[in-house]
Amino acid sequence: MRLADLQVVGDLWDFRIMSTPMNTTSLTLLEKLRQPAADDAWMRFVHLYTPVLFSWAARAGLQESDAADLVQEVFVILVEKLPEFQYDQTGSFRAWLRAVTMNKLRDWKRRAARVATVAFDDKQFAEIEAEADSFWDQDFRRELTVRALELMKAEFAPTTWQACWEFLTKGKSAAEVAKQYGISENAVYIAKCRTLRRLRQQLQGMLD
Repeated sequence: MRLADLQVVGDLWDFRIMSTPMNTTSLTLLEKLRQPAADDAWMRFVHLYTPVLFSWAARAGLQESDAADLVQEVFVILVEKLPEFQYDQTGSFRAWLRAVTMNKLRDWKRRAARVATVAFDDKQFAEIEAEADSFWDQDFRRELTVRALELMKAEFAPTTWQACWEFLTKGKSAAEVAKQYGISENAVYIAKCRTLRRLRQQLQGMLD
């Protein structure tokens, strides 16, 4: 997945994911986390969110070691509270995760100020909160989608993945992609539907 291709990823979570039919009998990742013995789901969740949370910590000005501590503290809260989270039209997982992360960041900043024997800088934290608006409203969705795609790639046959990717991101017609990979046009459409259905299942309830 080349960096130049990632410019189009925003379109995937904006329209194509949410407009792709989904098998409603399949458990989403959030639902799986509430099931007994959800070790595999937790592993998937950690792999999905760790780079995204690290990205936010860097935006907030933390060094790598400090960012690692913050992310670990956030996951401690998630392990405890996430199984109780109920997604509905009035509850946004993204807003809830942002609140958990920002509260932990505030706690971390306060501890750092005490260690340095300086006052907590309310103005600086207000600037971080303003920066958070941009990240959690836009960049978070894009980065989470990119990460989900990276994890999903191994689940598909190379031809299926490449055909879908070329079709979605390169502006090529199904006929062009079919000719390129030696498959039928129908196979291209099927590859697209399978990939986006899986992506939607992975991210259902997490982007709102």
